[in-house]
Amino acid sequence: MTAVRADAVLASRRRAQVRVEGTVQGVGFRPYVYRLAGELGLDGFVLNDALGVLIEVEGAPDPVTRFLARLAHEAPPLARVERVAAQDREPTGATGFTIRESPREGVPDAPVAPDSATCADCLAELTDPDDRRFRYPFTNCTNCGPRFTIVRGIPYDRPFTTMAGFLMCERCQAEYDDPGDRRFHAQPNACPDCGPSVSLIDLHGDEVALGDARDAVAAAAAALLAGRILALKGIGGFHLACRADDDDAVALLRSRKHREDKPFALMPPDLETARTLVSLGPEAEGCLLGPERPIVLAPRRPGAAVAQAVAQAVAPGSPELGVMLPYSPLHHLLLADTGTTLVMTSGNVSDEPIAYGDDDARARLAGIADLFLLHDRPIQTRTDDSVLRVLDGQTTFLRRSRGYVPASIPLPGGTPRAVLGCGAELKSTFCVAKGSRAWVGHHIGDLKNYETLRSFQVGVAHFERLFAVAPEVVAHDLHPEYLSTKYAIERSERGGVELVGVQHHHAHLAACLAEHGETGPALGAIFDGTGYGEDGTVWGGELLFGDIAGFERVGMLLPVRLPGGERAIRQPWRMACAWLVAAGDAPPPLPRALEGRVPGRAWEQVGELARTGVASPLTTSMGRLFDAVAALCGLRPEVNYEGQAAIELEAACDPGEQGRYPLALAGSSELLVLDPRETIEAVRADIAAGVPVGAVASRFHAAVAAATVAACASAASEHGTEVVVLSGGVFQNRRLLTETAAGLRATGLRVLIPERLPCNDGGIAYGQVAVAARRIADAAN
Repeated sequence: MTAVRADAVLASRRRAQVRVEGTVQGVGFRPYVYRLAGELGLDGFVLNDALGVLIEVEGAPDPVTRFLARLAHEAPPLARVERVAAQDREPTGATGFTIRESPREGVPDAPVAPDSATCADCLAELTDPDDRRFRYPFTNCTNCGPRFTIVRGIPYDRPFTTMAGFLMCERCQAEYDDPGDRRFHAQPNACPDCGPSVSLIDLHGDEVALGDARDAVAAAAAALLAGRILALKGIGGFHLACRADDDDAVALLRSRKHREDKPFALMPPDLETARTLVSLGPEAEGCLLGPERPIVLAPRRPGAAVAQAVAQAVAPGSPELGVMLPYSPLHHLLLADTGTTLVMTSGNVSDEPIAYGDDDARARLAGIADLFLLHDRPIQTRTDDSVLRVLDGQTTFLRRSRGYVPASIPLPGGTPRAVLGCGAELKSTFCVAKGSRAWVGHHIGDLKNYETLRSFQVGVAHFERLFAVAPEVVAHDLHPEYLSTKYAIERSERGGVELVGVQHHHAHLAACLAEHGETGPALGAIFDGTGYGEDGTVWGGELLFGDIAGFERVGMLLPVRLPGGERAIRQPWRMACAWLVAAGDAPPPLPRALEGRVPGRAWEQVGELARTGVASPLTTSMGRLFDAVAALCGLRPEVNYEGQAAIELEAACDPGEQGRYPLALAGSSELLVLDPRETIEAVRADIAAGVPVGAVASRFHAAVAAATVAACASAASEHGTEVVVLSGGVFQNRRLLTETAAGLRATGLRVLIPERLPCNDGGIAYGQVAVAARRIADAAN
C-alpha cells in the first residue's frame, strides 16, 4: 500500500481512548469489551489497570460511536459503571483486538467487586451429571463466584487472589483463553482436576469415611439429617449448620454456642420453601434472589406447617425469621442433598468474630461442631452474611457485609485528604475514604475483646492497602473507653495523622444525609441505646438540628438515672425501677409482673441508686425506655443479647389495638423534652389492671411515634427545615419507624432513613468520615 493510500485509510478511521471507572474488574468486563469490539469490527485493546479499565478502539467512525453508546448500557450484570470518559486519538492502523496484560504500576483506585451468588449457568453445570463440573463445589464464571473474599491486591488478576496457588489444567486454561467462553479471563476458574477440593473431618482431624456417600458433601448432608452439627467453610468464613426442624439439634447448638435467645438464620433450599416459612413481598423476594444473597428478615407465617419446619428454639420470641437462599455451589449441594431447611449461623462463639481459617476454626469451634466440612481455597477476608429487611418497599440494612462490601459509597463534596473512620463499639465497621469515594468495611462485631480488635485492625490494614488509602485524618467517637477510640489515638501517637472527634449521634445524622447525597441542614431524630454526649452524659434520645459539619441539640428524652451503669443495659428491670422513681415513686413498689423474677431487696437497692444518683449516670436513652416498658410488662427483666427487650416488646404488639398513651412535650423552643413519665404511670396501671400486654405494647409504640412526630414538626418549623432524618438503632423497630415516618410525611415533611447502610452503629464510621471531610474542606476555605 502506498503512503498516500495508507494516509487516506487512516483519515477515514476513528480511534478513541476510553477510561471506564467503577466496579469493572472481576466481573467479566474485559471479555465483554472484547466481544463488543469484535461484533462491531473494531481494532484495539482492553486492559485492567490501577484505575479501572482502559480501552482503545479504532475503526470506521460509526461503529466507534455505537461502541461508546453501548459500552455502559450493556455491561455485565455484576458491573457497576460509574464513569466513562472517551478521548479521540490519532488512528494507528493497528489490526485485531486484544486483551492486554495488566500493568503493575500506578496507585490502585479501582473498586473491588463483592462476592456474588452462583449464576444460573453455573448452577445448571453443577447439577448436570454429564458436565465435567457436576457436583464441583467451586464452579464459577465471570458472572458469579468469590471476589472480595479472595482478593489480595489490585488489579484483579489471579496472581493477586487466593487462587494463585492453583494452576489451571489445559481445559480450564482453554476456557480462560477463549473469547467466546463465559469463563474468558475468569480469575477463580477451576475444575475438579486442578482446583480446590473439599474434605469432611472429625474432631481429631481425621477424614471421615464416606461410606455410601458420593462425596464429602453428601456425607456431611447425611450427618446433618442424623442430627449432627456441622462447621461449614463457606466463601467468607465458617457457618454452623444443623437441621432447622430438629428441636434437640437446635437446642444443642444454642447450648454449645452460648447463644441463649438470639435468633438463628435459616437457609431453605429454594424460594418456594422460603415462601412457606415467611411472608415475602416482591421486593423481599428480589433481595433473596439477587446476587448479594443476604439474610432477609420477614414476618413468619402462622400455622402448624412453620412450627413443624422450624424448631421453636430457632427464633424464640421473634415475629420474624431470617432466611437466605444458597449462594455458593457448596451450599447448593448441601441443601439439595439434605432436602430440608437448615439453620445456618455464623461460625463463632458468641461475642467473637467468625472463624475463617481452618486451624482457627478447628480450635474455636471444636466445642460446638461434631464435624468440619473444609476446603483448601484460602479466605483472604472474613466476611459475615449481610442482614436486611424490606419496609414499605424500601431495603433497610441491619448488617452490611458479604455481597455488598466493598462496593464504594459516594462522599458528597469529596475529601481533600484521605480519612479513616474508626466507628463505635457495637456492630463495628470502619471506613476509608479518598477523593469522592468512601469504602465502608465489612461487619466486624462488637469491639469488646482482643479477637474482634485484631479483626478490626487486620480489616483496616487490608482496605488501606487494597484501595491505596494512607489516612492523614482519623475520625473517632468521643467515648474515651471505646477500643475504636483507643485505636485512633494509638494511630495519632505514631505520628502523621490528625484526630477528629465526632459525637456519636451527629455521626448517625451525617451518615444518613451523606448517603442520600445531601449536606443539610436537617432535623434528626436519633434514637439508640447509648452514645457519649458532648456534656459527658449518656445520650440516646436526641433531636439534633444541623448539617454534615456540625449540629446543635434541640431536643431530648427526659434524662433519668442508669442504675448501676452498664448493668442496667443487661437488666432492663433496673430501668423500669429508674423510670418509676422518675415518675414520682421513691421507693416504687415491685410491680406484680416482676414478682418472683427480681429479688425484693435488689429492687429496693436499685431504687435507692436511682433516687440518689450513686453509681447511676444520667441518660436520655430511648433504647433504655423501651427496655423499661418491656420489663414492666413482664416480658424481659434481663436480656441475653443487645436489643432483646425492645424486640420482644415490638413482637408483643396487638395490631388491632388503636389506643395510645399520653407522652408529653415539655421544655422550650430552644430545647424540647419528650417526657414519658405519664406514659410509664399508664403502663404500670394497665398492667396492674390486667390489660393484655399486646394492647399495652401497642399503646406505648403509638405514644412514642406520635410524640416524635409532634416534636420533629415543632423543631423543624422552629429551625426552618423540611427535612427530617430518622436514624439510630431504635429505628430498627419496624412498627416505630413506619408509624413515625408516616406521621411526619402527613405533616408535609420529607423523611430520610438510612438505606445503603444500617441505621444502627454499623453506619457510624461512614458518618465520621463525612463529618471529618466536611470540616477539612471548610477549614481549607
